[in-house]
Amino acid sequence: MPDSSNKKFNSSSEKSTMSFSHKYKFWLMLLTALIILQLPIISIPFKWLESYFHEISHGLTALLTGGSIVQIQLFPNGAGLCTTRGGSAFFISLMGYGGAILWGTLLFYLASSHQKIAQVCSILLVGLLASSILLWVRDLLTLFIVSVLLILVLAKIKYSSQKYLQKSLQVTGLLVLLNSLMSPLYLLDGQARGDGAALADITYIPEIIWVVIWFLAALLATYKLSKISLRSTR
Repeated sequence: MPDSSNKKFNSSSEKSTMSFSHKYKFWLMLLTALIILQLPIISIPFKWLESYFHEISHGLTALLTGGSIVQIQLFPNGAGLCTTRGGSAFFISLMGYGGAILWGTLLFYLASSHQKIAQVCSILLVGLLASSILLWVRDLLTLFIVSVLLILVLAKIKYSSQKYLQKSLQVTGLLVLLNSLMSPLYLLDGQARGDGAALADITYIPEIIWVVIWFLAALLATYKLSKISLRSTR
């Protein structure tokens, strides 16, 4: 006779495993993102992506506050530069790191909403990268870096199932968020350069205060996403 008690045990064990993976899905993805960031070569495109979001946030803020984008530059070490003309100096400086936090949060949130939304999000990202190449990239190095990012996103869309694309975008969002969490700390080098120093000059609020604000904002965004992810698994 079939052993019904054994079947019940196996079924219970499977449910327990699924429950664990669903309950801690966000933290497992966050751990995956942390591991990826430690890998010497694989982490490079994600650092480029965070830098791109940082610089495009400067640029888009300039456009929204009445200015214009002159040029976007990205460098192999993950640094970048967005040259703008006009607009609000305060908001342009604020939204570099702030924008990267928003992009990472938005990527994860939209990808978590639905598989179709993840696909639309990827297509919009392709459009943004392609527009940047056409409108604001002026040098070969930046052209290469943005083209690599564009090819990687296109490859995700073409070769990934919708479910895999959704998970991939979620992890990408967390990678951008983690990079935006750590990047402001590099401003504490005593050289008084970068967005924090620019905001200090404008507001007379010390650079370290702005670094703390960006750091705490990234932490808060990570916490909020963990709560949203937990609710979606119930």
